[in-house]
Amino acid sequence: MIKFLYAFLLFAILAGCSGLEDSEKKKIRKMNAIGEHIYRSHNEYIFPIGKSVRRERENYHWEHAYVGNFHRITEDCFRCRGSQQNASITQHSNGQETHTFDCGGMDQHSLPFKEGKEFIYSALIDLLNYIQEKTQKKVIVTCGHRCPKHNTYSDTSKFNRTSKHMIGAEVDFYVKGLEWSPETVVQLIKDYYREQPRFRSNENFTHFHRYEKDTNVSTLPWYNKEIFVKLFKKDEGRDFDNNHRYPFISIQLKWDRDQKEPVTYSWSQAFNGYLRY
Repeated sequence: MIKFLYAFLLFAILAGCSGLEDSEKKKIRKMNAIGEHIYRSHNEYIFPIGKSVRRERENYHWEHAYVGNFHRITEDCFRCRGSQQNASITQHSNGQETHTFDCGGMDQHSLPFKEGKEFIYSALIDLLNYIQEKTQKKVIVTCGHRCPKHNTYSDTSKFNRTSKHMIGAEVDFYVKGLEWSPETVVQLIKDYYREQPRFRSNENFTHFHRYEKDTNVSTLPWYNKEIFVKLFKKDEGRDFDNNHRYPFISIQLKWDRDQKEPVTYSWSQAFNGYLRY
């Protein structure tokens, strides 16, 4: 019984101390509390809350990265494929031996520059993404931009000296799964101009002619005001970048749709139009 009384007294003392402590905390809190009056001008009023309107969620940036279930074709797909690890090319002419070396590729130089930024003509990128979306097959860019050094290394022929690859106005490619049906891809290129609102009412873009002069392909090229299209068969146009067994398509840009002027090769633009690292 005595032990029970001692335990009860101890509990009562501890409970009293705890209650006293809580009481003291409330007194200190109340003493330190500061009230602020709310002042309003006589002409103030409360803005009404408008009715909620449902808004579609904007896509995240990574959701724009795919076209036809494959990575979107961007300027990065056009970067020069040169490498200093490639062996030099030895040529003999008039008893003299010359060596042609490759460039350092994207590690040593940029894409062509325009207005302070890396630049590839958007018409080429739009066309490739359209083809990828329509076919639901991956577009393989075999050759985009070539710096002058890699351009010479890839193809030493005189025909290639003024290639528009050097100014970001030409691309070589094929479509995975349609490697042996390049004519299907050419038809899609024509369809692009007939479907786009900015072109479909202009015969200069929707109507394609055949180029009947001599070229380095056996199939007569197609052209409209903006582009010139070549189809290289499996035994044509083989160079360092197109060293594969498939037919491929080359698109050269003839007309700058933004500046509304012809696209022509110039030595200055080809040799001085990109940054060297």
